[in-house]
Amino acid sequence: MRMVDIISKKRDGEALTKEEIKFVVDGYTKGDIPDYQMSSLAMAIFFQDMTDEERAHLTMAMVESGDQISLSEINGIKVDKHSTGGVGDTTTLVLAPLVAALDIPVAKMSGRGLGHTGGTIDKLESVKGFNVEISEDEFIRLVNEDHIAVIGQTGNLTPADKKIYALRDVTGTVNSIPLIASSIMSKKIAAGADAIVLDVKTGNGAFMKTVEDAKQLAKAMVQIGNQVGRQTMAIISDMNQPLGNAIGNALELREAIDTLKGEGPDDLTELVLTLGSQMVVLAEKANSLDEAREMLKGVIQNGKALEKFKTFLANQGGDASVVDDPSQLPTAQYQFDLPAQTSGVVSEMVANEIGIASMMLGAGRQTKEDKIDLAVGLVLHKKVGDTVEKGESLLTIYANQEDVEQVKEKLYENITISDKADVPKLIHEVITK
Repeated sequence: MRMVDIISKKRDGEALTKEEIKFVVDGYTKGDIPDYQMSSLAMAIFFQDMTDEERAHLTMAMVESGDQISLSEINGIKVDKHSTGGVGDTTTLVLAPLVAALDIPVAKMSGRGLGHTGGTIDKLESVKGFNVEISEDEFIRLVNEDHIAVIGQTGNLTPADKKIYALRDVTGTVNSIPLIASSIMSKKIAAGADAIVLDVKTGNGAFMKTVEDAKQLAKAMVQIGNQVGRQTMAIISDMNQPLGNAIGNALELREAIDTLKGEGPDDLTELVLTLGSQMVVLAEKANSLDEAREMLKGVIQNGKALEKFKTFLANQGGDASVVDDPSQLPTAQYQFDLPAQTSGVVSEMVANEIGIASMMLGAGRQTKEDKIDLAVGLVLHKKVGDTVEKGESLLTIYANQEDVEQVKEKLYENITISDKADVPKLIHEVITK
């Protein structure tokens, strides 16, 4: 088998076989295939696309390039959730204990985040003592006993994907549906889940800017998951404005606690119930999404979800008393309000740029080496569609620096007040097959 023949075949729009795809992935991972040939194939895929079978074969070849986590010792159907990312995306912090409160195993592997705020692990580390560096045996034991645990991502998970993504990043081939879909799904499948729920974001704060592009990606990932034996469902959710009100690690953790009490923002609560309902159905604990939603509401109302969060934190070394007393979480030295410069209706909040404002305060990382300030960030008091009077606070800035003028300037540039507003729809579509 020769790489040049495979490149030519895909360039001419032909489908590659399972063996050809495995040859490429194995050869590139080992260093036998040079960057210039792999980038040529990536460009051919970019223009010629891939069939459903090719996408599934590419995904599984990347899965098999490194470690695979076996969750077979965990009782029940293991359901994982993946979000394509956004601003103020507190979902996992609420979703994991909420679903686990229904005795559904949530075995979550997470990484640290680059971008506006930290990843799920960074947010959880706002709790003093919380530790994800636990053994695989301990991870499995905790999920079997209490139905929930989070572990740090292994360094050798899908090495082929890491190498191929780094190449795509510098060759203009990132924005390719088959390459994005196989990249995301390879990590989820290697992490051992039986079923996968996907939250595909769309809008100015998301990677997929249009609903149509997000729909294409969601369908591609659902197709891959189902084709390789993982039950997969997806929703397309809006990221034209930040989700919830909090942007920043400890601030988001506090908001997660409020949401588990039934006192969280409406949009975050709705998204969690929508995703959670899919997880409950895939775990075969409910026959319909409506039945699943009522079950989830029930464990919020009776306090089981909040108790599960406490158990989860304590099991991994965290001080669970923060759930009853969130004032123990890291707290910023300064708070500044951002007053509205005019009266009217909030008509636009550019999620991506508001996220950058939070990162300017130290809430996120620009490089892997950056240290996150867990205390800082933003809490919104107004969202798109809300009326506001001149001088009224649009949001509060939580900072550990006295000078936040550049942050304020960035925020004013990206929050628009007009006479009227079109409130974005939160859930654009649910994709089940």
